[in-house]
Amino acid sequence: MITLLVTIVGGVLTCGVAAGVMHLIGLIEGIIYLCKSDEEFVRIYVDGRKEWF
Repeated sequence: MITLLVTIVGGVLTCGVAAGVMHLIGLIEGIIYLCKSDEEFVRIYVDGRKEWF
């Protein structure tokens, strides 16, 4: 939710620079999630109830 707000509001206020930064953060975060094994992902985000970002 915070990422969406920063992208929309920051994109308007900074002429799209904040939106570009948030897209880069999303891309990196997605790669991190995809590189985890299934067991590690479940242990961290399901069993441990860790927040996504």
